[in-house]
Amino acid sequence: MNESQQKEIIYAFIDSQNLNLSIRDQGWKLDFAKFRIYLSDKFKIKKAFLFLGYIHSNQKLYQYLKEVGYSLIFKPTLRSVKNEIIKGNIDAELVLHSMIEYANYEKSIVVTGDGDFHCLIKYLKQKNKLCRLIVPNKYKYSSLLREFGQHITFLNKKGEMLKH
Repeated sequence: MNESQQKEIIYAFIDSQNLNLSIRDQGWKLDFAKFRIYLSDKFKIKKAFLFLGYIHSNQKLYQYLKEVGYSLIFKPTLRSVKNEIIKGNIDAELVLHSMIEYANYEKSIVVTGDGDFHCLIKYLKQKNKLCRLIVPNKYKYSSLLREFGQHITFLNKKGEMLKH
């Protein structure tokens, strides 16, 4: 990273569900504290927004995530009566919040492998506000994101550094 990049204000917008599930698919568990340090050390981010579906019983987890440096943005969740699955899709919140914060950062990092964020990533790239797209699993991510190849960092080989 060059000297001018180190002075830039860089924010990270993290799809926590995609990150967590994609890492678990690889057979390891992400240490969120180590990941926050990685983002700061490698990319010099100033703020890391973590988008989550809110579950009341996870208060200890939320407190821990705040303590290790994340700004948490919640989406209310719904529990499916039929199959007991909790749904809390954060896509709209992540896109909206990246626009709410738009004037406050010079570059952004988006952490996801979800193609639903294609329009956001494309817009950030066009506006020269995309620093990196961090894709958790290079073997399981949307083909819609492939056009951003020169901006992609994969986490597949980062397990030893980021594992819990």
